[in-house]
Amino acid sequence: MMVPWLWRGLWLLNAVVLSYFVLLNTIYLLTSLVAFKSLRRYVQRLRSLDVDEMIGSGAAPAITLVVPAYNEEATCVEATRALLTLRYSEYEVVVVNDGSPDRTLEVLTEAFELVPAARLPSAAIPTARVRQMFRSRRHANLWVVDKENGGKSDALNAGLNACRTPLFCVIDADSILEPDALMRVTRPFLEDERTVAVGGIIRIANGSTIGGGRVRDVRLPHSLLARLQVLEYLRAFLSARVAWAELNATLIISGAFGLFKRGIVVEAGGFATDTVGEDMELVVRLHRHCRERDIPYRITFVPDPVAWTECPETLGALSRQRDRWQRGLAESLVRHRRMLFNPRFGAVGLLAFPYFFFLEMLGPVVEIAGYVAFAAILVLGMWSAAYLLAFLSLAIFFGIALSAAAIGLEELTFRRYSRWADLRQLLWLAILENAGYRQLTVWWRVRGLISTVFRVRGWGHQTRKGFAQRQPPAGPPPAAGPVAR
Repeated sequence: MMVPWLWRGLWLLNAVVLSYFVLLNTIYLLTSLVAFKSLRRYVQRLRSLDVDEMIGSGAAPAITLVVPAYNEEATCVEATRALLTLRYSEYEVVVVNDGSPDRTLEVLTEAFELVPAARLPSAAIPTARVRQMFRSRRHANLWVVDKENGGKSDALNAGLNACRTPLFCVIDADSILEPDALMRVTRPFLEDERTVAVGGIIRIANGSTIGGGRVRDVRLPHSLLARLQVLEYLRAFLSARVAWAELNATLIISGAFGLFKRGIVVEAGGFATDTVGEDMELVVRLHRHCRERDIPYRITFVPDPVAWTECPETLGALSRQRDRWQRGLAESLVRHRRMLFNPRFGAVGLLAFPYFFFLEMLGPVVEIAGYVAFAAILVLGMWSAAYLLAFLSLAIFFGIALSAAAIGLEELTFRRYSRWADLRQLLWLAILENAGYRQLTVWWRVRGLISTVFRVRGWGHQTRKGFAQRQPPAGPPPAAGPVAR
């Protein structure tokens, strides 16, 4: 005989979980609709964009690319070469070697003929000791900062101190930018002087053909785990971030590709060194900094400047990444919790912050509890056909539809995966991810919250395969820029 309080408790928990899925999927649906309208409008505007004319006009502000590198021996040379061939009128590349114990500094020195050089700092943000500055004999706009290890945020601050331009762009050392990505991500700064930060889209390079610092042929990854991440990235960037940008409520700009106004970031204190989510924390702090000082500002996202990156292909590496992302999310939101439901912060405080706080930060706990309660109800024979249909519809079928919508947005706009076989694979993955993968990622996020409670620090180890392993035979790279349909 079922204990009455246990019976009531299980049904109450399942009611909470179903309500959570209703709210979450409703927001996903709304953001998808907003993203659809925004992307269609954006693609129409792209038809009038002449990148060559913008580059030749001289209107684009100078940019410094800040590239933190730690144990990036496998990818840093190829990625740096790609940065040095970008189509932009005036920019510098500052690679910051954050005390790497591998041969990161040595391979950079050999590849680019680095020599010691002096460079006066433009800011005085505290960092670990800078051991030496280097400049390339072959590329006058390439600098390398060699410093003692202090973590990614510390490396970014060291690069920010070395920055002399009005804008600086944060790039991961394992990322490859498309040739005209800088010009495209700069566009919001040219169109609206209030712009203080812009994020670009991140796409997964695993499986694609790469050579000469360029993605020559876009393919889905060979690894099933990496393919599932492609689907996640489409949902995150083409649906969620496009929609939040419409409300000027962007809370996350990926640390792999973001462009910022140097002056206001220095004024706000640079990157926080006591969090693993320095990218999100800075964006949330910029919202707060500008709102509290009544500074007109805009933080936005543009979906066509592409940075290609290498994603984890093992469960261990992926679990550490998701644990770290969740810790960074929690640390940023808890640190700035006074923004929650605070009308002073506009759409950020009333919409974006509550969404990320309750549904993205705490939601995984509700979801994992829901799976447990659902299994308990099935085992105990307490389920009904109506309840079973409701749970599966909200937890699985609705999610499949939203994933299919993200794939549709990709196909209707930029169409990077032009082969029908790739599209069929993505649609199949929208179904397959619900058979264990989604539940795994939810558990990793719960574990990230547990790590936050116990103040776990550090990034964890991740092995890079390197882009050079996927080089094709010699030949011209494909045309740059997105393919609009």
